[in-house]
Amino acid sequence: MAKSARFDSPLISKNRAFIEVETGEAPIVDSRRIAFVLFEHFSLMAFTGAMDALVTANLVKAPVEYEVTVVSIDGRRAISDLGIEVAVDDSLEDLQEETLDYLILCGGYRLEMHATPELRVKLRAADYAGCMLGGLWNGAYFIAEAGLLDGYECAFHPDGRAMMLEEFPAVTISSQNHVLDRDRVSCAGANSSLDMMLSIISRDCDIACISAIEEVLSCDKAAEAIDTSVISIDRDLSLPQSLRNALELMHHNIDEPLSIGELATCVDVSRRQLERLFGRCLETTPARYYLELRLTRARQLLQQTNKDLADIAVAAGFVSISHFRRCFSQLFGVSPGRFRKASRQAR
Repeated sequence: MAKSARFDSPLISKNRAFIEVETGEAPIVDSRRIAFVLFEHFSLMAFTGAMDALVTANLVKAPVEYEVTVVSIDGRRAISDLGIEVAVDDSLEDLQEETLDYLILCGGYRLEMHATPELRVKLRAADYAGCMLGGLWNGAYFIAEAGLLDGYECAFHPDGRAMMLEEFPAVTISSQNHVLDRDRVSCAGANSSLDMMLSIISRDCDIACISAIEEVLSCDKAAEAIDTSVISIDRDLSLPQSLRNALELMHHNIDEPLSIGELATCVDVSRRQLERLFGRCLETTPARYYLELRLTRARQLLQQTNKDLADIAVAAGFVSISHFRRCFSQLFGVSPGRFRKASRQAR
C-alpha cells in the first residue's frame, strides 16, 4: 500500500479516541470542574454511573479534562443507599462554587425531600456563578425548591413525579429518563445517570469520543457482550442482511482473513455487489474495512496483552511483521511499539 493511502472505514474514528490518548497527539485544551453533592442514602449506582462517564472521557481523550470534587453536607463520609461509605473531599459549605462548571446533586430512593437554608443559598450562589445545576434520581427536587427550575423541564424518578407536579407547578416534569435543558440537567434514576452525563460531555466532545465512551461502558447492556470496536456497526439492523453476514464473517476470521471473493461467495453475492454494498452503506471498500478490523484487533492486543509484536501480527492476520508495522503506522500515525509504550505509561 502506498504511503499516501487513506483509510475511509468507520472504524478509524472508533480507534482514534484510544490512540490519541495513548500517544498524546491531541493535547488537552480546556478543563471542566464538576462537584457532586452526596446526601445520606444517595444512590451509589447513579453516582458511579455518572463518575464512570467522566473518568472514561478522560481515558479516551476528550478535548477537555474533567476534574471531579465530591462533597457531603457536613464534610463527613457519605453513606450510600447500600450502606457503603464514600469518602468526600469537602463540606458543602466550603465548596467554592465560583470555580465550578457543574454542580450535581445525587439523590436516591430513600432520600428525604427536606431542603436546608444552607443548601438553598449554595445552589443560588452556584447559579449566580454560572454553574450548570443537575440532579441524579430525585436530586432535582432541591434545585426546584430553591426556585431555580421554574420554566425548565426536568427528569425525575416516577415515584416522585406527582409530588413534583403538586409542589412546583412552574416546572415541567418529563417522562424522559434524562433531560438537558439549557443550564439544567437531570435524570430519573440510577440507570440513566450515564446517559445524562454523556449529554453533558457531548457539549465538549465530537461523536467519535462520545461513541468510544458509550461503547466502553455500555458494551454489556445487551444479552451478548460483543466487541465494542464494532458494536454500532454490527448491530445496525438497517444494513442489508448480506452485508451484515459479510461483517460477521470478517469478525470471526481475523487471524486467517478470507479473500474478498470468498466473502462474496459465502454471502451469496458477486464481488462487485459486495463492493457496492460497502461503498453505499459504509463508504469504504471491503478490503479497507477488513484491514481496519484486523488492525483494531491488533490495537486491542497491544493494549491488553504482553504478546510480542510478531505474535500480534499473526493474530491480526499479517504474514509479515514489516507489513503489520507499516499498516498500523499508516492508520494510527504511530508505530505499534510506540503505541504500546505510551499505552502502558498512561495507566
